[in-house]
Amino acid sequence: MGRTGRWWAVRPGEWGFAVAGLVPALLGGAYAWAALYVGVLLSLTVVGLPVVAAALTGARALGRPHRWLAGRLLGAQVPDPGPVVRAPGAVGALRAALTDVVAWRTLGYLLLRLPLGLLGAALVLLPIGCLWLLGFPLWLRLLEDGPHPAGAFDLLGPLLGLAVLAAVPPAVRLLAGAERRLARHLLGPARAQQRVRDLEAARHTLLSTGSDRLRRLERDLHDGTQARLVAVAITLSLADDVLADPHPDPARLRALVDRARHQTDDTIAELRVLTRGLRPTGLDGGLAEALPALAAGCAVPVTLRLDLPRRPDEAVEQTLWYCAAELLTNVTRHSAARSAELTLEPVAVGTAGAVDTAGGRRELIRLTVRDDGRGGAAPDPGAAADAAAGSGLAGLAERLAAVDGRLRVDSPPGGPTTVTAELPARL
Repeated sequence: MGRTGRWWAVRPGEWGFAVAGLVPALLGGAYAWAALYVGVLLSLTVVGLPVVAAALTGARALGRPHRWLAGRLLGAQVPDPGPVVRAPGAVGALRAALTDVVAWRTLGYLLLRLPLGLLGAALVLLPIGCLWLLGFPLWLRLLEDGPHPAGAFDLLGPLLGLAVLAAVPPAVRLLAGAERRLARHLLGPARAQQRVRDLEAARHTLLSTGSDRLRRLERDLHDGTQARLVAVAITLSLADDVLADPHPDPARLRALVDRARHQTDDTIAELRVLTRGLRPTGLDGGLAEALPALAAGCAVPVTLRLDLPRRPDEAVEQTLWYCAAELLTNVTRHSAARSAELTLEPVAVGTAGAVDTAGGRRELIRLTVRDDGRGGAAPDPGAAADAAAGSGLAGLAERLAAVDGRLRVDSPPGGPTTVTAELPARL
């Protein structure tokens, strides 16, 4: 659900969330404050920890309707965090509830949703007050007897009403944007948990893709290359029979040798086709040699900006090469661009986003392909066939996720298109 371009164009779902979200915000906020109050009071007693654990379990449950409402009306698709992992026994269940990051984040969400929900309801009711301001001179004369000479407020009242009325739509949009960010950051799985899920899903997809590719390769080798090798063996056997003759026919022997040579050349050519893509041969000299060769084969002129002080891991190199190859192919086929630019550079250690699983900082590599084409490119998660084949933007996102990378696409209609891939230099 994309955002509309005009500041005043508020979508119906944003108005609906401001109205329908009030009751859940009140109930959730009251629950969160009550849970905190009771938890603090009982924290020094024996029953304090079980009460806090029960309150956290309830907060996690209350997050479900809020998550559904944000997805339904605001388009904030928040993944389900899944059930909490509990150790066996009462002590294990208590420890799991108290250390559940999702529950604590949901409790924080319920606390923050209360003022935001009240603000949303106020914004919805504000136009009624604006109507009163717009008709202030008329209401004043209707409600009070006697003459009322025109005053400054007869003009200022309607102007103030118009100003407030004009400010309501952008305020509703800003509030809806804050609600989306809040739901995505606090109602979904924890960052480490989501990262593990993404890696597992991406690696499962790539493993399935690899298995399918191996089965196709096995079938092609069996049905094609093996048959060609059998033909070569038969031809050589016929040549051997000619040589075994006391009076061999040189012409027939030469014909059989020529046939065997042609069959061998055809087999080698077929093997090259079958093994193409298993590992790019141009990577033997690294990306500094492979990318210029790749850009030279692009039908659109490509400007290269390469800044890679040292070679990354082999798997990272292959991923970068495949990304560059796919993106340049997209430029040629779909963009109608006149020129493109490919940039490969390291992201400095300590830059935002360069965080590893241990919480430390590590270097990322950024590959950017920009073209001046017509734009409109976007990853299509529904393109299952392309993703399964490892092609297209959806396939690139899967390939990058498998090495803990990410893909960003900025391609407004009319262009330009900028696609950025970031992944760690070391796995």
